[in-house]
Amino acid sequence: MATNGPIIWAAHGIDFSNSHGVVDLIVYFEFDKYMIYFYNFYRIFTTKSNNFMSIKGTLIPIGGNEDKGNGESERYTLEYIQEGILSRVVKESGGKDATIVVIPTASSIPVEVSRNYREAFDKLGCENIHVMDIRSREDAEADDYLEIMKKANCVMFSGGDQSKIINYIGDTELDKIIKEKYKNEKFVIAGTSAGAMCMSEEMITGGGIQEAFTKGATTMGKGLGLIPNFIIDSHFIRRGRFGRLAEAVARFPLKVGIGLAEDTGLVIKKGNKCEVIGSGMVILFDPRKLIHNNRALVSEGSPMSLTNLKIHILANGDKLNIKKKKVTFSPVHLKLIDAETL
Repeated sequence: MATNGPIIWAAHGIDFSNSHGVVDLIVYFEFDKYMIYFYNFYRIFTTKSNNFMSIKGTLIPIGGNEDKGNGESERYTLEYIQEGILSRVVKESGGKDATIVVIPTASSIPVEVSRNYREAFDKLGCENIHVMDIRSREDAEADDYLEIMKKANCVMFSGGDQSKIINYIGDTELDKIIKEKYKNEKFVIAGTSAGAMCMSEEMITGGGIQEAFTKGATTMGKGLGLIPNFIIDSHFIRRGRFGRLAEAVARFPLKVGIGLAEDTGLVIKKGNKCEVIGSGMVILFDPRKLIHNNRALVSEGSPMSLTNLKIHILANGDKLNIKKKKVTFSPVHLKLIDAETL
């Protein structure tokens, strides 16, 4: 069930003698959980129903890679994704004969980025590669693009500015086709950096490390909503994005924060079962059992505090079951590999 809150309930019949004057109870509903927020203390309860969407497709968010472009801004950087991760994208899409659509909308150098992807997929033996350089909502309604997407096995979103993907593609006919295929077919949606972050329902749109963990330092907006349980951040280790993901989950404490290191991704099947691929780490911020969260009380620009924020560090081969809230670790004796090869 989508978020239907906050709903303010009058505190009839409840003893608030120790509430320091607080007289309202705030209840948030989402999926199979509801959260009671009372005087800066949280209790999260799980209902008996697990209302997960029925999804046949696969998501592969990737953490990006070190900048090797012609500017400091991520919008102007080329992408060098390791072949191991791309090979997994190809495998999940059906193999070398898969029809793969590259969308460099987020990038400000789409020609160069598209060429990089074509060369990378060509090395893997793929020939059915199409580029959709969408620069307006009108482009996302073009008949030729819609027909190509209907026949595609995979769509790959480039890095850059995730807000461009939402502004130009969100709620268009192209977006509807992508989501319908993801729900009803063995369709793959992959994305690196901004292309991974836009998969969230509540999407990080900006925020640097200078402000650290202060209220308002992390800016948020609506994403594509492909994985409503997660808030995804990329380049997590190298760019020091601990503070901004922490604020994001403080703002949305029913979501799990996913910090993707570079050359690292998640293969998420049927909206539930996740597997870590690549050479780096995935950092999970689980705020669902927070005891203290003062974000609602402090002013903009003020430092915040959280207690009982659980952090998990996952690596290659580790698995996460969202529905069961269970992590399975890869046996230590197995050889580390970037990803399965074709």
